[in-house]
Amino acid sequence: DGAHIYLDLQNFDEILATTDVDGETSHKRALRFLNLHYRAVHRILAETGAIRVDFHNQRLHAVVAKPYGADTARDRIIRAVAIADLIQQVLQVTGDSDEKVPNAQVRVGIDSGKALVVNNGRRGAREPLFLGTPANRAAKFAAGTGTGIYLTNDARVAIGLRSLSKDLDRETPLTAAEIAACHDEAELEVTTDSIVKAWQQEQKDTPIGSISFSRPTPPASNLDIDALTLSNSKRFDGISIYADIDGFSEYVSTHIESNPEDVVRTLHVLRSELDAALSSDFAGCRVRFIGDCIHGLMVEGTAYTTNEESTLSNAVMCAGALRSGFNTAQSVLKRKRVAAGSLGLAIGFEFGWESATSLGMRQERIRCAMGRGVLASEGRQRVCTGTQTAIGDVAYRKANLAIQDLFGKAQIVENLDYDAAVTALAAGDDKEAKLVESLARQAAVPTVVQTPALRPYFGKR
Repeated sequence: DGAHIYLDLQNFDEILATTDVDGETSHKRALRFLNLHYRAVHRILAETGAIRVDFHNQRLHAVVAKPYGADTARDRIIRAVAIADLIQQVLQVTGDSDEKVPNAQVRVGIDSGKALVVNNGRRGAREPLFLGTPANRAAKFAAGTGTGIYLTNDARVAIGLRSLSKDLDRETPLTAAEIAACHDEAELEVTTDSIVKAWQQEQKDTPIGSISFSRPTPPASNLDIDALTLSNSKRFDGISIYADIDGFSEYVSTHIESNPEDVVRTLHVLRSELDAALSSDFAGCRVRFIGDCIHGLMVEGTAYTTNEESTLSNAVMCAGALRSGFNTAQSVLKRKRVAAGSLGLAIGFEFGWESATSLGMRQERIRCAMGRGVLASEGRQRVCTGTQTAIGDVAYRKANLAIQDLFGKAQIVENLDYDAAVTALAAGDDKEAKLVESLARQAAVPTVVQTPALRPYFGKR
């Protein structure tokens, strides 16, 4: 049982756009802001006893679990509102006029209820995840437009507020009086002034000049983000790709009470397969999982330049491999009589400048990869259904005719698996795809990835 807080920076695109070009200066400003933002949030959560689940660029997921018990939901929600408002107040004064960074505009979604907690992943890459309705609904409430704190009807009723008509709760933020009442009752252990003072001191201690970039040597799988710091960040022009499991929230809601073991099995197998296709088969770098979504980076070339044509071709084939591996994993789960549901995969990718580093406090550092291309790739993934793959505007302009013909003017293609991607690109005289077809013929195997048996053959291209 817990109260889930999702916080979204509505104007992170503005923070990334402090210069006309997507250059080092704008990336330094954005990384410095995110680092200070994360450190401030870390202090607030630590002082108030809340749990940080995830912090991914402009988004935070935290949980208030105390006081324990199903009959203390009201106390947890009251505290969650007070914590969310404290974060919001701090971020309202954390712009930097000297560096042209605006104050953050914040939207918060809060829901309460029971969720299943898993620490999912393989050794050295484990990430926490809360499975269940409250986490999903809080995330959806934070994903809207407009600033403020938004409570689901269940959370509103739990703290004595009136229930609103359908979907109106997503459009109605708490009033200043309602938030103040939560603050008074919660009696938090930290104040806005103390956090802002620490923020201001850290601004002095972390000048823009202390952030420096170097270029990684491809492939992206060589990139060890955990070993990076602000003074040793990486920046390169390449692909950002998002793949999100479509329908997973409904699947969890259906099975979490009756068959939670299968929910965990399904999540583990599908996320492991997505990670393997990206990292092993196509030498990409997994930045992190955001719930049931994987975020990765790809680049082909040298330590000095990016081979754009090769990078884009491999991004398309990787997107196809993600879907093929996902479909194969689902088939295996069903043969094993695991209740895997009817799930899809929504994939979006974009080409652009990306910066990668680790942010935050010692022993509590988090991976970060950001840039305008990262935001755009997530945006492209969000417009897809569970059968679609979308290419970003920049990637489409830079792509060869084979890729442009495949995606069409809408820049979206249906049911693009690995076999379809290789066949379509090779027919359009794409060099990378023709090489794959040639190797497949020599090996007398089909071009479709038969995971994991063919991984030794197709691994790292």
